[in-house]
This record gives sequence, structure tokens and C-alpha cells, in this order.
Amino acid sequence: MSAPVRVLVCDDQALIRTGLSTIIDAQPDLEVAGECGDGRTAVELAGRLRPDVVVMDVRMPILDGIEATRLLAGAGVEHPVKVLVVTTFNLDEYVYEALRAGASGFLLKDAPPDRLLHGIRTVAMGAALLDPEVTRRLVGRYAARIRPVESGAQNTPLTPRELEVLRLLADGLSNSEIAAVLVISHETVKTFVSRILTKLDLRDRVQAVVYAYRHGLVT
Repeated sequence: MSAPVRVLVCDDQALIRTGLSTIIDAQPDLEVAGECGDGRTAVELAGRLRPDVVVMDVRMPILDGIEATRLLAGAGVEHPVKVLVVTTFNLDEYVYEALRAGASGFLLKDAPPDRLLHGIRTVAMGAALLDPEVTRRLVGRYAARIRPVESGAQNTPLTPRELEVLRLLADGLSNSEIAAVLVISHETVKTFVSRILTKLDLRDRVQAVVYAYRHGLVT
């Protein structure tokens, strides 16, 4: 059997932290490597414990989850750690900054336990976790802040078809939904997404969504 996915749980509310840890430890393929209540400790523990995934709150004392994510998974980090951000949507107005900082995905705190577990497993495998509806609301709401002055498809190395796929991806569509819209196979969509990430030097779908907004490819 393969080793269980080791998870570091970081949340400043002890009750939530304990609840998350209990849910995670109850799974045979997951284990809690450690717990903490602030971002600075999360960075220190991640360096020492080397977890596979960090479940990260956003609003915390000493160092918030956004800065902690940047230190753990941002550009230039030698050994990046996969970060799954958990947040209360109506309160955390700067969650998209965590995605730009390198997070592999996010979940709402009121998500059911099975969605949390699915998210941890998804991120651990190297994929990105995007809730389509929340993606549209979250990234779309702050698109004006994300997008720079220089924008437009002419500045990207993507083909017209790849741009089409990227725009649909940024709208929060899954691979299956993109396949249905473009009338192509699921495997073909996966190939397009892989090419897009390679050409744009992006790590995952989350970064692709942010890229699309930052370059004015979606409105």
C-alpha cells in the first residue's frame, strides 16, 4: 500500500482545526502531520514536517494565509508545497490573492466533509481544485484588480483553439463541460489543457484562470 497523504492543518479557530483534523485522520489514505493556528507557524512546520498538502485558512494572526501560501508555494520557492485554501467567501475578499500566491485550490468552510477530502486528494495528486460557481464569483468579482493594463490574446503564444479552451476553463467549466461545448472528446480537452499550462509555464488550472483574467482574455 502507498503511504498516506500527510496533511498540515492551519486554522486559527481551535474548534475548526480539531474538526478538520478529525475528519482527515478518519481516512485510511490520509493522516494529519501537524496542526497550527497562524501562518508563520504553518511555514515553519511545513519546512520541518514536509507535508503533502497544507489546508490553509486565510484570516489568521501573525502571518495571514495569503502570505504563508506565497512563502510555501509562490514563484521561486525551491520546494513548493501544495496548498488548499479554505475560506468563508463573504468575508475573505482577497482570496484570489492566495491563488496568485500559488495555492492549488480553495474550498468554502461550509463545504461537506466529502468535498474537503476530495479536495485534499485532488491537490495531493497534483491537480487543481476549482469549484466552478465559486470560481466565477470570486475571480470575476475582482477581475478589474487582477487584470493589468497590457492585455489581449495577441500577447499569448496560444492557438485560437487553445484560447477557446482557456476562456471556457476560466469560466469555471470542467473538462467534461468544455468537451460538450466544443464537441470534442474529454481526452482532447485534457491534451489542450496540458498544452496551455506548458506554453504559459503555469502549474495548474488555478493559475490558468488567474492568467486569463490578468491578460484580459475573459470579461
